[in-house]
Amino acid sequence: MQLIDINKAEYRKKLNIVIVGFLVTLLSLSLLFGSVLISVFSDVPYAMATQDSASKVEQVDTVQEGSKEEQSPSNFKFNLLGVILALLACAAILHSLRKHTLFTEIYYVWQLKQIQNQIYRKLKQIKQSAESQDEVALIILCFYYQSLRQVYQLDDNTLTMSTVELEINRLNDIISANGLTISAAQFDKSLLSSYS
Repeated sequence: MQLIDINKAEYRKKLNIVIVGFLVTLLSLSLLFGSVLISVFSDVPYAMATQDSASKVEQVDTVQEGSKEEQSPSNFKFNLLGVILALLACAAILHSLRKHTLFTEIYYVWQLKQIQNQIYRKLKQIKQSAESQDEVALIILCFYYQSLRQVYQLDDNTLTMSTVELEINRLNDIISANGLTISAAQFDKSLLSSYS
């Protein structure tokens, strides 16, 4: 994966549109699926419960307010299932639209974060190899820190930016001290297979 320049304002605008669209769709589908599940599956037990309770009410003269509430069936499981189905539907929609032009920058950043997570899991070994001037490790670290800087700038994460800049400077010192020419453009995901 190669690092590409992204317009921060355009990225934030598209991300906000996707987030709002996702939340509205999730809410609408949750309500829809929950209502359909309740109407399809909850009517039969509720009708049976009302018939049984009607015969019991004839036998008992007074009914307490709390017992009426206990007789109505709980729809929590149907509402929960509706939310789960809505989440699955939204995930399927996002997956099918990931190649759309609206999602270009968002999908790129998502892929970048996935690779960063894979590198982070092996970061200790990669750093140890980089200390012994392993070129593959240096390429991975170069890509990792530059991609972190890009994502942090896009997400306005200024708290950890100074740490990333220090790591980039330290890495550049190692590269220049050894007379190497290493850039993030040399990175390929297959390089990670060298580290378990």
